[in-house]
Amino acid sequence: MTAYTPDTLIASDIDAYLETHAHKSMLRFITCGSVDDGKSTLIGRLLYDSKTIFEDQLAALEADSKRVGTQGQNIDFALLVDGLAAEREQGITIDVAYRFFSTDKRKFIVADTPGHEQYTRNMVTGASTADLAVILIDARKGVLTQTRRHSYLAHLVGIREIVLAVNKMDLVGHDQAVFDAIVEDYRAFATSIGIARFTAIPLSGLTGENVAEPAATMPWYAGPPLLSHLETVAIDADARHAKAFRLPVQWVNRPDLDFRGFAGMIASGIVRPGDAVRIVPSGKTTTVARIVAMDGDRAEAVAGESVTLVLADEVDCSRGDVIAAADAPPQAADQFLATIVWMSDTALVPGRGYMLKLGTQVVGATVQSPRHVVDVNTQAELSAKTLTLNDIGVAEVYTDRAIVFEPYADGADLGGFILIDRATNATVAAGMLQFSLRRAQNVHWQSIDITRQAHALQKGQPPKVLWFTGLSGSGKSTIANLVEKKLYALGRHSFLLDGDNIRHGLNKDLGFTDTDRVENIRRVAEVARLMVDAGLIVLTAFISPFRAERQMVRDLLPPGEFVEIFVDTPLEVAESRDVKGLYAKARTGEIANFTGISSPYEAPETPDIRVDTRRESPEAAAERIVEHIMGVWSHDL
Repeated sequence: MTAYTPDTLIASDIDAYLETHAHKSMLRFITCGSVDDGKSTLIGRLLYDSKTIFEDQLAALEADSKRVGTQGQNIDFALLVDGLAAEREQGITIDVAYRFFSTDKRKFIVADTPGHEQYTRNMVTGASTADLAVILIDARKGVLTQTRRHSYLAHLVGIREIVLAVNKMDLVGHDQAVFDAIVEDYRAFATSIGIARFTAIPLSGLTGENVAEPAATMPWYAGPPLLSHLETVAIDADARHAKAFRLPVQWVNRPDLDFRGFAGMIASGIVRPGDAVRIVPSGKTTTVARIVAMDGDRAEAVAGESVTLVLADEVDCSRGDVIAAADAPPQAADQFLATIVWMSDTALVPGRGYMLKLGTQVVGATVQSPRHVVDVNTQAELSAKTLTLNDIGVAEVYTDRAIVFEPYADGADLGGFILIDRATNATVAAGMLQFSLRRAQNVHWQSIDITRQAHALQKGQPPKVLWFTGLSGSGKSTIANLVEKKLYALGRHSFLLDGDNIRHGLNKDLGFTDTDRVENIRRVAEVARLMVDAGLIVLTAFISPFRAERQMVRDLLPPGEFVEIFVDTPLEVAESRDVKGLYAKARTGEIANFTGISSPYEAPETPDIRVDTRRESPEAAAERIVEHIMGVWSHDL
């Protein structure tokens, strides 16, 4: 068979080239380890030695290498991978860089992941789709903390093929004793975290020794060079095919009235027309009528392929549902124990509402205080009240509705999730579901004949939550009290929940830490929702300093029922009022976690109503709020 490389390929060879490479197996792997262990250089050398660099790329690389002043080498191979300007300036990897290359035996996608602890979150991203991890160790430094951390994370996300690449052997005189000591040190650690096997290779990414060809400088090593190992290592490609069929629905394909299909990528198993399937979580069963792909109808589809399934019956199925083998469906639950890797500079706030994305499902979720965090050096389980950047912890996760899942050990597609901050839309954590918590299995929602609509009609008003937020001393309670008096005079049915009053009873067990503030608002939100269900107009006067919690309350209610009223009073004005003397005590440290002084207040960015207390009296503000609400009511009615 003719070997083709991009720099020698001509137009007449294209068909043969594509045929040659179309049916090769694909290996996805990552390089990871500590800072300056040579990850980017090793990948650059692999690309160079596998002849997958175009001539213009090679010329640019040589020019860049001269510009940055590569010591003793014509080419700085790391520049092939370190694409960000900051990476080239600092000589480090920051982002995850993906590269494709191919040999006569196999195709590869390699992810170069950063070694700095600050960017561990990016390493997790690269590892999440990899089949194999190349853990690099600088032969001069041995096993370091970040080596352990990356090994732990690679094993945690399910990578079972590990290559221990002891790099820079040329800088230790190709000494076998150095290599053997590092391997034994790593073996002791690997065994402690459950890594059953690994392949150790001594090499030099800079000189190419034992990268693509055996190194004459290390005759004591009898194993294959790295590239040969990557070409021949067994990939359990059939494992996902042997599992029960799963297709998370990504899109309902309805181009016309005659066609209705459910599109997505098959997560596991094999499907054929006529197979019995179950829609989860609804539990409805049917059979597969057709399998439609880009090339037409198919007689079979397997894991990893994107297809559209046409079902024999008109069943309710939408994005986020999972079409599964009827006799072996996945589970559905709303409470879990999970391992969480925290990836944000902002710490976890237990009880705060986040968005959880698992496959094609997106739901609201809260995370409780972790049961423990893991010390990656000793595997000790340490107590903790929260999770901070790069922490690995085990915690309970609650979702606002049941989601379809499988334990991560059974499959990443329905077992791996991310957490998203509601306010910033940033990904703050990656997690792996261990199992469902069954404490709520016997708790069901009771059907009630008198509905929330019936309560609203009886009172002749659309229910609302008027949520007053602002600094202490801004005038929230004063204005909310005036608004309720006006509503009462108009014959409306309302109830005012005041922050101080609630803390005398329902929330008297809570303090003023960020976590307690979140729980304070969560409880009030649930009470307000019950009152709205009763058809009431609910007024709340709480500092409620965090946007995420105010958004959580809005999300609990139907659209239009939450009205955010920002009582906008500058800190210096609120502090000058200080009728309770709270700001003075906060300034002297007598009161901790006081909003505006030692705890932040996140002002609403787009409130429904804004009250500027410097330009508007409480009476005028209350009148304007009532006029606004009455106008909305007349439209709703």
